[in-house]
Amino acid sequence: MENVYVLITDGFADWEAAYVTAELNKPGSGYQVQTIAIDSDPKTSMGGMRVLPDYSLQDFSFTTAFAMLIIPGGTGWKEEKNQQARKLVDFCFEKDIPVAAICDATTFLGNHGFLDEHRHTGNSLAHLKQGAPNYKGDEKYVEAQSVRDRGLITANGSGAIEFSRDILSELNVLEGEELREWYDLFKKGFVRGGEGLVTTSFVTLKNLS
Repeated sequence: MENVYVLITDGFADWEAAYVTAELNKPGSGYQVQTIAIDSDPKTSMGGMRVLPDYSLQDFSFTTAFAMLIIPGGTGWKEEKNQQARKLVDFCFEKDIPVAAICDATTFLGNHGFLDEHRHTGNSLAHLKQGAPNYKGDEKYVEAQSVRDRGLITANGSGAIEFSRDILSELNVLEGEELREWYDLFKKGFVRGGEGLVTTSFVTLKNLS
């Protein structure tokens, strides 16, 4: 069983990683989801969810490998104290551990130079340049919901489903037709316009519970 860490701050956007963490934490996935923060204090999400981190940077062992670091966006990335999370991202890049960031977490990465050598996206190029004065990745920026490039996954704030799809693919949890069905279900739903109930395979249904 490999660990996937979700880096949380006060004001983290709880919905942005919810689709994928539910899939990763299912029995048989090969992964378990745990949370990490800059300290051990409980963190309250934008939706009012209060989470006690499993680990803090103060007691985390930077010698232990893990499967991936997922970084939700949220209001906390504008706070100076949370910039110390750079140490954990540095560790991931040094050890070739995949990193997945969405919304303002991409701005955090951009300000510390982590986007400059990878194809990436964010809430917009203008938003990145405004929020991350040290960002120099203009030529690698892609207008897309989610971008996956050599162990780095980035997404804009409306791309939680695409973000999740890229993570599931990166970790080989779902692939091929099964991944396509998962994405199609959560992106388009059972009922599509006036078409009525869409036929859905057993493979897709079993992924709901």
